[in-house]
Amino acid sequence: MSSAPSPAAPVAPAAASAVASSVASVLAESAARRPAHPALVFEGRSYSYAELWDGALRYAAALRARGLGAGDKVALLLPNTPAFPMAYYGVLALGCTAVPVHEQSRGPEIAHVLRDSGAAALICAASLLPEAAPVARAAGAALLCVRDTDADGGDGDGGDDDSGDDDSGDGGDGGDADGGLPRLDQEAAHARPLDGLVPRAPGDIAVVLYTSGTTGAPKGVMLTHRNVLMNITTTARTPFAFDGDDVLLGTLPLSHTFGQICGMGVCFHAGATLVLMPRFCGTRALELMTGHGCTVVMGVPTMYLALLDAAARDPRRPPLKRAYSGGSSLPPAVLRRVEEVLGAPVYEGYGLTETSPSVSYNQPGAERRPGTVGLPVPGVEVAVADPDGARHIRLLPAGERGEIVVRGHGLMAGYLGRPEATAEVLVDGWLRTGDIGVREADGYLRVLDRKKDVVIRGGYNVYPREVEEVLLGHPAVAQAAVVGVPHERLGEEVGAVLRTVPGVRPDPRLAQEITLWSGERLARYKHPRRIVFTDAFPVGPTGKILKAELAGFFR
Repeated sequence: MSSAPSPAAPVAPAAASAVASSVASVLAESAARRPAHPALVFEGRSYSYAELWDGALRYAAALRARGLGAGDKVALLLPNTPAFPMAYYGVLALGCTAVPVHEQSRGPEIAHVLRDSGAAALICAASLLPEAAPVARAAGAALLCVRDTDADGGDGDGGDDDSGDDDSGDGGDGGDADGGLPRLDQEAAHARPLDGLVPRAPGDIAVVLYTSGTTGAPKGVMLTHRNVLMNITTTARTPFAFDGDDVLLGTLPLSHTFGQICGMGVCFHAGATLVLMPRFCGTRALELMTGHGCTVVMGVPTMYLALLDAAARDPRRPPLKRAYSGGSSLPPAVLRRVEEVLGAPVYEGYGLTETSPSVSYNQPGAERRPGTVGLPVPGVEVAVADPDGARHIRLLPAGERGEIVVRGHGLMAGYLGRPEATAEVLVDGWLRTGDIGVREADGYLRVLDRKKDVVIRGGYNVYPREVEEVLLGHPAVAQAAVVGVPHERLGEEVGAVLRTVPGVRPDPRLAQEITLWSGERLARYKHPRRIVFTDAFPVGPTGKILKAELAGFFR
């Protein structure tokens, strides 16, 4: 950030006794309890809890000065920099609802989130303005710029490894990078901090996170203050077992539920320290972990593979105590290798955006069972149900394969503006996950199959229908089907089987053209890298494409 807040005075008593119903109290209470302790380390600079909370209150004041208030939705298109927690907790402190947007999102994706959520404003990093500015104006959202810094390239973050973001990031006065837009970070730096939190009810919506589920356009998952706070306070004890002396490597995008709630939220609740990376790189991650004495790391399998590669070249080792993996399955052989090389136990778990997110985890103090996602976190029930019972939940006995269903404090309030879609997944008080699994007699959960058709590329969910709809917009494409193709490093790559319109000859040049074309319209981790052509798709009795047979097209 170019204009960091001036050193904060001790947190006022009003902030120290912040309303417990607000997710912003996570940061406020730690700032009151240990104001001088490092909350955040970013590119060589440390931010104390008092300073970070002061920054959040200044952001809240700057937003209030622009007419925003309780209940307004504010979208955040920000990479992993100090601007994210300041803006995020500032939005929540003001009583607004935060709507994080992944930094790799393309213009049409950003436009959908802004329109669907009804966001009153978009807080956008200067480097991301080329994608965001036109669609924000078209959606009628006030566009507020924040100067960010250049992000290092990565080698395992689930997206591409390039570092081509266009941003001067020099902390200057704005120049051409912000296009003369209002600089919210500068306004915050000169604002008088908000006196304290705006009270919120436990059932008020704190965050809307967009996920596609298995079909259609991305849906806004509404998480209440109670949802998020309960998930944070519960998992801070187990499985994450945080205390104030822990140092977490922040590799995951803060716009995503794993990095935002399990990482940042749990870390700040414990009064621990978050070492934030702009973008994941295995070599840099190992350097930061050893240099800052990281005791905890959270990541997806591709990140652990990259850390192993880095560790093969660098003999230094951090003082790790615990490592957590999610997003997709970590092969047992890789898990064992991570434990051998990094010297810390690895705990695998399972969660969904719709469950705020943690559901089940291998946990400290209990048997760690590779190949499972452990036991339900406290306050959450997990069962396996008849996958064909759409209207009612019929639970199956231990050992039987069926659909994983969840209930407890983490269940979302619903999909924003989609009561029918909500009713399809919230049945008899349970959430139908769409995942197939087996619950063992002692409660351990095994996830056998993922949601139908979903591709998990480097820990990121890619929803085929969304990609297919984009591909069908290309003038040469008559029919499209997207599937996951096995990939050694990413787990799965996005593959597309296409049928061209009459008169268009399919060839490698056309495949390359379509790859580049779709890359301009989808986030980097979504667009297909493998494209094959066919004259006819295999179909079943009802005419539905048999996607299970398409994997053979890529051999």
